[in-house]
Amino acid sequence: MRTAVLAGLGGYVPPRVLTNAELCGGRSLGDEWIRERIGVSGRRIADGEATVDLAVRAGRHALTAAGADRADAVVLATISPDRLLPAGAPEVAARLGLGGVAAFDLASGCSGFLYGLGVASSMIGGGACDSVLVVASDVFSAFLDPRDWLTSAIFGDGAGAVLLRAGVAGTPGAFGPFDLGSDGTQADLLEVPGGGARARKRMLAEPGGEEPSPYFRMDGPAVRKQAVVGMCDSVTRALGRAGWSLGELDVVVAHQANQRILDGITDELGLAPGQVLSHIETYGNAAAASVPVLLAQAAAAGTLVPGQRVALTAYGAGLAWGSTTLVWPEVRAVTEGG
Repeated sequence: MRTAVLAGLGGYVPPRVLTNAELCGGRSLGDEWIRERIGVSGRRIADGEATVDLAVRAGRHALTAAGADRADAVVLATISPDRLLPAGAPEVAARLGLGGVAAFDLASGCSGFLYGLGVASSMIGGGACDSVLVVASDVFSAFLDPRDWLTSAIFGDGAGAVLLRAGVAGTPGAFGPFDLGSDGTQADLLEVPGGGARARKRMLAEPGGEEPSPYFRMDGPAVRKQAVVGMCDSVTRALGRAGWSLGELDVVVAHQANQRILDGITDELGLAPGQVLSHIETYGNAAAASVPVLLAQAAAAGTLVPGQRVALTAYGAGLAWGSTTLVWPEVRAVTEGG
């Protein structure tokens, strides 16, 4: 059966490192506290680059890794668009020299990359495309309140990309069934209140009222409790649909929310230390880009080995979550800045 197969990976993180010491200044709660509570020692911050800029770099690397000079479509997963209109994906396609291919943005919180993979796989499986470039790029530092150092301690910027090609189900690199879901009743747990139609209409209806904040805010404790269970349940469903047992699983590549959540996934699934990959100490939470950046870096470093059974999972604003599986193939990754 025709399906989507992983053909190449690319990753890009900006060169600037923002350390805990620089972020905290003279505060008593500093580097040691952030390392212990969040698991982050530094993060990459984009200076003079925006979301599309990072996406182009990662996308070009994925095409190079796959030995390709084109794709039939581009999907850009982001929660930090350069502008509300138009979408960034057509600009990414144009700057990569892909011509007038189908290109669109996808906003699904930190699970956007998983949703992008699901959509691209359906496009390939249904015959609409023979290849799709899926890019996740976030310059989330642009949406953080500079006065909120604790939230700023969590997030970093980056972009990751994969090229998917048409292939045969069951071969290495072929994506298994997807588990995708959402709970919109908890939309206010992670949000950027200002900037959209709701905020604009409210300001028009109540001139002189308080303007909704343009910065990201979240209920961290509430999300943290749900993220571990949510990703574990999603992975379990994806494994079941693929016909795999937990005991057959070699590696989990999960959204890099914080180290405590990654440790919770390890414990909840009964996995050995190291089976849930992590680079959050160095790069922080790169939002929708966290999974593909980690994938590209792990592939380039040889951490992911052909034949391994791998699960991908993410959970974030929406609330939305997603998971899928694949047997890791012989595949090249090109990374920059890591």
